[in-house]
Amino acid sequence: MKKLKYISFALITAWSLISCESDLETAPTNQANEEEVFKTAESAETVINGTWAKFNDDGTTYANIGYSTVLRTSDAMGSDVAVLTNKYGFPGAYAFTDLVNNTGSRPLFIWSLLYSTINNMNNVLARIDGVEGSQEKKNQVKGQAKALRAFCYLNLASFYQFSYLKDKTALTAPIYTEPTTTSSVGKKKASLEEIYTLIKSDLADADQLLQSYSRNNKDKIDRSVVNGLLARAYLNTGDWTKAAASAKIARNGYALMTAEKYKDGFNDISNGEWIWGHGQTQEQSGESYAFHFLDVSSSGSYYYSFMADPYFKDLFDTNDIRYSLFSWDGNPGREGLLRYAKFKFKANLIADIVYMRAAEMYLIEAEAEARSGNVTNAVTVLNQLKSARNANQYSGSLAQNDVIKEVLIERRKELFGEGFSLSDIIRTQGTVVRKPFTNSSGQAIQVQITTPAGVVKTVNGRGHTIFAFPDQSPFVANSKYYLFSIPQKEIENNPNL
Repeated sequence: MKKLKYISFALITAWSLISCESDLETAPTNQANEEEVFKTAESAETVINGTWAKFNDDGTTYANIGYSTVLRTSDAMGSDVAVLTNKYGFPGAYAFTDLVNNTGSRPLFIWSLLYSTINNMNNVLARIDGVEGSQEKKNQVKGQAKALRAFCYLNLASFYQFSYLKDKTALTAPIYTEPTTTSSVGKKKASLEEIYTLIKSDLADADQLLQSYSRNNKDKIDRSVVNGLLARAYLNTGDWTKAAASAKIARNGYALMTAEKYKDGFNDISNGEWIWGHGQTQEQSGESYAFHFLDVSSSGSYYYSFMADPYFKDLFDTNDIRYSLFSWDGNPGREGLLRYAKFKFKANLIADIVYMRAAEMYLIEAEAEARSGNVTNAVTVLNQLKSARNANQYSGSLAQNDVIKEVLIERRKELFGEGFSLSDIIRTQGTVVRKPFTNSSGQAIQVQITTPAGVVKTVNGRGHTIFAFPDQSPFVANSKYYLFSIPQKEIENNPNL
């Protein structure tokens, strides 16, 4: 593996232009001349490009590499990923000791990543109208900056406070819409309602600004991505009609992949169902390191720690293409663990990272329709997704709560490993559910494995190992342990918090 260089984030940063380095160089370059960087719309766009590279591929350790850290943390804190606690990376998140500790490295990394990105976008937005260039190019740059800023605030709203539908007045995190410097005075926490007002405003503006923009790769933010983010924001705030409408727009032109395509490994941004992602190359493959946690079946995968809860497998129909991806591990030291081979490396241990797919938009539309009382429409949309996965059609109760429950189960099945576990638990005011893989007598359930030598034998099946919060209290809804903490260093530097 290539060596990571440690980067120290300023908690409230002055803007700096971060270059898109090869070989995962995570130290910032020298600050570029501000006048030159913001001379033209094209040069201003390099701030977005550099920020995006840093947002994705920068890191302090192999377990803290770019935005994937947020996604991996969310899944590790959920119900369906049984993290190996003897493996490097996410056992602290899995045990709920990581994010509640505001003196730790991960809370500092995530907070700083989001706010440094916000500040860079604020600098772009403060200057873009005054630069040289066509209005069309300025609109493109401005639209992407607003959308990326909104995306960061959407993460703050999703992980740093309980559900908007529980209490929209709950204080969450500060809002900054103007550039800051190291001498800027920190702001107070804003409410969820204030943050979502900004998110929706930024995304509505971006949707207009990007009307004529056609992107050349899926790393870029276009109207499809913007509407996907709007769909997420509307779902979080209970704007059901708008959530369904935005989800439809976002998935337009992105067909659900075939059942066979589903087995390719979720590693290629060219997949026709992917709306947004981050591509990797051999020269710039920083975020591919995060894939080592997800890939539990490739021989070169180093961490392979995101195993599946055996009870998760029971949610699938046996004819479902996704069911075929499960297998009991027979490798030494891993015997009896349940592999879910959804994610597989490409050659040379690189893999693109998915951030948004059409399937998620179908699920948002189905959930929004169900929650607004249009259960027949909800089932129709849900069954379109099920059909694409060769799963049985839903033909059960049309009671609203039953349909909503079915959609939420389908979200778990379809979006496993893509970063939605904890945010969905917070959003729906649900709870983590984990139980030992034992029979009614409390004995380990036996499973059949095949060793690398081809020997078939029976061993104890293995699943979850953490069944309570750190204080040994049971898992419950709206627990403090679900929320990401504001770093102690930020609190010390901002007395207004």
